[in-house]
Amino acid sequence: MRAEHQGDDPAAAVARELAEVVGAEHVLADPDVRAPFERDWTGRFGGPAMLVVRPKSTAEVAAVVGVCAARGVPLVTQGGNTGLVGGAVPAPADRSRAGTGAPIVVSTVRLDGLEPVDTVAAQVTAGAGVTLARVQAAAAAASLAFGVDVAARDSATVGGMVATNAGGLHVLRHGAMRAQVLGVEAVLADGSVVSRLSGLVKDNTGYDLSQLLVGSEGTLGIVTAARLRLVPAPAETVVALLGLPGTAQALAVVDTLRRKVEGLQAAELFFAGGLDLVRSHAGLPAPLPRAWPAYLVVECAGLHDPSGPLADALEGLGLPDEATAVAFDAPSRARLWAYRERHTEAISSLGVPHKLDVTLPQGRLAEFEAAVRRAVEEAAPGSTLVLFGHVGDGNFHVNVVGPGPDDDAVDDAVLRLVTAMDGSISAEHGIGRAKMRWLPLARSAAELSAMRRLKAALDPSGLLNPGVLL
Repeated sequence: MRAEHQGDDPAAAVARELAEVVGAEHVLADPDVRAPFERDWTGRFGGPAMLVVRPKSTAEVAAVVGVCAARGVPLVTQGGNTGLVGGAVPAPADRSRAGTGAPIVVSTVRLDGLEPVDTVAAQVTAGAGVTLARVQAAAAAASLAFGVDVAARDSATVGGMVATNAGGLHVLRHGAMRAQVLGVEAVLADGSVVSRLSGLVKDNTGYDLSQLLVGSEGTLGIVTAARLRLVPAPAETVVALLGLPGTAQALAVVDTLRRKVEGLQAAELFFAGGLDLVRSHAGLPAPLPRAWPAYLVVECAGLHDPSGPLADALEGLGLPDEATAVAFDAPSRARLWAYRERHTEAISSLGVPHKLDVTLPQGRLAEFEAAVRRAVEEAAPGSTLVLFGHVGDGNFHVNVVGPGPDDDAVDDAVLRLVTAMDGSISAEHGIGRAKMRWLPLARSAAELSAMRRLKAALDPSGLLNPGVLL
């Protein structure tokens, strides 16, 4: 360790050491420059960072971790900062880890190497800072596709998606991020590097550390790269937007399409209130000739045109023409998808939202929809509730605008309702800081104990993302 100057500010001393690793221009100390890294996308969570550091390679990440470990400085790993549960930003100042002060944010955006697509294996290795959109573009150029898609594709990064086990629009067909990860490279809390990027589909040589890191929210290691599975690119895609009486009817439609239409890959539900908000915010026209209580966007894709089987299935359901809009070309499909994908930005235009992504048994989704509307009105009278979700995999997004950011009464009401109905308090965003106090509702004492032992084994000093998950 370098000798420190007399009367040195600890942050200045750390900054000098980190500058030797990554270059002074990639150690951000100015408060105005740090600010975008210190608060999450919702605006609800965040706190001060000592510094922001932007390493370019796995070796630089390891050296950064070594500097911080030697000084006992906690680290928060951040990708595109599109998270919604406060898992990739520092804690508020009064909740910072005792004895360590503000953490250093390790931004992975410069870990942006993307190797050529391995077309034989249908795989690609991507740095943690590579955006989802870049992975999708690289796959498409090789006549392949990536199995995960989220609305924040232009800013969400591979590392963040691995760390949170991101889900998104196509879980119905391809599974969440965990199903796409064939290996990772990561830096552990002591600065050591673990790397499994060969892409072997069969490899039964002990514990699968790669899968352990998927969904660990940066608490066990810093993912620097991942080997990703790709899937065949569909030759034909069709999207339909359907107007329906409610959630129960949407579930019936999805059940029929699963059975009768090959290649169903998305089924997204939203409601009249959400549509009105999106139209007002984005200036969009009405998607159908008349209004409906609920709307379902379905996407089918395959090597053969799925529009015929989709039309036959919809005709068999007896849906009137005024309840159906179908799109075949890319611009038209994007126009229909906008009614669903622009929900998030429209909600945020109202204020700082409480965003609760939850999963229910599919058979109870209609029951939950009615119950959560009552629960929110009781917990936060007069608030605005906007529901939407991935109805094909049981995932509802509960968005409430009105209560203050620190008022968690509505969070408590919703999450307790979810667990009472045999659901999960987190479907795809993780636990972060937002849901940590409710984790015992979803995990047994034995499971939590096992998690804590894993954390203690890999990060005995508790320096990686303290206050997140556990």
